[in-house]
Parts: sequence; C-alpha cells; structure tokens
Amino acid sequence: MLEMTREDFEELVAEALDRIPPELTRLMDNVAVFVEDEPPPEDPELLGLYEGTPLTERGEWYAGVLPDRITVYRGPTLRMVEAEGGERELVVAEVEVTVVHEIAHHFGIDDERLHALGYG
Repeated sequence: MLEMTREDFEELVAEALDRIPPELTRLMDNVAVFVEDEPPPEDPELLGLYEGTPLTERGEWYAGVLPDRITVYRGPTLRMVEAEGGERELVVAEVEVTVVHEIAHHFGIDDERLHALGYG
C-alpha cells in the first residue's frame, strides 16, 4: 500500500482547505472537518462524507445544533491512488477533489452537479 502517515494525510487535507477561496470559506457555517483512517464497513471505498444540513436547507429552526461533519478517509484514498499507479502528487489531487466535493455538499450542491463539474 502507498505509505503516508495520518499526520501527513491530515496536512494534505488542511492544505486543500487552505486552497478554498476565502470568499467561500467565509460563507461556511457550523461545519467541522475530520480525517479518519477507514469509512464505515458498508461503504469501504468511500473517500469522503458530508453529514449535516446543507446551508440551502437551513431555516429559522436551525439553531443550537451540532456542527455539520466532513470526513475524509485516508485508507481508501491511498488504496485508490496506489491502484492507479500514482504517487504523492495524485494523493494531493484526490484529497483536494474530495475536500471540494464534500464542501460543495455543505453548500447544497448534489452529486449529479459535482460530477458535471469534474468533482465526482
């Protein structure tokens, strides 16, 4: 398996977040980003997951709730890149795509639109 420590992977996620334009990050609200080694067993190839209420669905009722959660999964990302014969540069690119994909869900953009934009 392509080797990368959890700390190095977390740094890639942080760098991907830093590349999100400030005008978008200022709009993000009540969301936390995490790195986990593996996704739930029922979806072992999942690279990222958004859990929460998208900004487009929040109303006056939205108050006092726990933060939305974006999780990026290290194991499947590294396995996928390794299967494609990739190195660190491909991991960097895939992490960035995953982070953008999950943040887009926070903004209410669905998978169909993300695939059309190249963030599938």
